[in-house]
Amino acid sequence: MTAHKQTRHWAQINEVSFVAGMRLLFTVYRLCGRLPFRLMLYPVLCWYIAANGRARRASRAYLLQVQAYRPGLCLPAGIGGVFRHFAAFGESLLDKMLLWGGLFRTDRVTLRDQEHIAAAVEQGRGGLIICTHLGNLELCRVMGRDHPEVKLTVLVHTKHAQAFNRMLAQLDPRSQLNLMQVTDMSPATAMMLADKVAQGEFVVIAGDRIPVSPNPRVARAAFMGRSAPFPVGPYVLASLLRCPVYLMFSRRTAQGAEVSFEFFRDLVELPRKQRDQRLDELAADYAARLEFHCLQAPFQWFNFYDFWADSALDDQHVPH
Repeated sequence: MTAHKQTRHWAQINEVSFVAGMRLLFTVYRLCGRLPFRLMLYPVLCWYIAANGRARRASRAYLLQVQAYRPGLCLPAGIGGVFRHFAAFGESLLDKMLLWGGLFRTDRVTLRDQEHIAAAVEQGRGGLIICTHLGNLELCRVMGRDHPEVKLTVLVHTKHAQAFNRMLAQLDPRSQLNLMQVTDMSPATAMMLADKVAQGEFVVIAGDRIPVSPNPRVARAAFMGRSAPFPVGPYVLASLLRCPVYLMFSRRTAQGAEVSFEFFRDLVELPRKQRDQRLDELAADYAARLEFHCLQAPFQWFNFYDFWADSALDDQHVPH
C-alpha cells in the first residue's frame, strides 16, 4: 500500500502564484463589484494558464477523464474548459478573501444534512470531518466562526500557499486561528487532537491529496473510472481518535454556496490482520462520495496536478 514514485507531487505545484494579481482584483471587487472583477480576471487567468503548463495539462486531463466517464455532462475539455476550470478557481479565491474580509453573504450559504453534526454538538461529542478540495473549505471555517459552539481545527499543509494564507491573515487574523500545519502525524500531535475531540471539538482533514512524504501510504480506489491513490491518514487518525467520522463537501451555487455534511462512520477500527482491506474499503467509500459531488460541479474540484499519475492501472478502466 505504498505509492509508486511520482513525477510531480501536488505540494510542488504553486497553486497561488497569482496571489499578487488576486490582491489587486480583490481591491477592484471592493470598489466596483463582481463584473469588473471578472473582466480583469480574464487576463490574469490567461497569463497563469499560459505560464503554468503542468497545471494546464492536469486540468485538461481531469476534464477529459470526466468527459469520458460521464459523456452526458457534455463537459468541454479543450482550452475553453481549462479556462472555465481556472476561472472557477479564481472565483473561489475571491470568495475566500470575501469571507475573511467580512464581505461574503453567509446568509446565502445553505447547510444540508447537518443534523448529525448538530446532534453531536448538543451532546458535547467531537468528531473527525474529512473534507475535499471541491469548492471552498473556508466556508467550513467561517461557519465555525459564526457559531462559536462548533470548535474546528483544520489540519493543513500550508507551505505551498503561504502567500495566500498571509493575505487571509491580513484580512482577518482569525483566519489562522484554527489552522494546524502538519507534515507528519506524530504521537504527540495525535494525543493533542484526541484531547480536542474529547472536549467536543472537531478535527478537519482533507481526504483527496496524498501526504507530503517520499513514500506516502495510500489506498487505491476507483475515481472517475480509473484507479487513483487516496491517503489513508484520515482513517488511521479516526481509528486513533475513536470518534464519529463525517464528510463535508461544498460548492458555489447560483444562490451563493452550499455545504453538505454526511455521516460516514460511527467508529473506525483497523484490526491488524484486516488493516489493508479496511483501509481500501474506507478509501473506496470516500472516493465514491467525492465522485458523486464532483459530478455535480466538475469545474469546482481544484486539484491542479495529475491525480492519476501514480496509477499502476493508467491504461485500464474501472467499471462504472
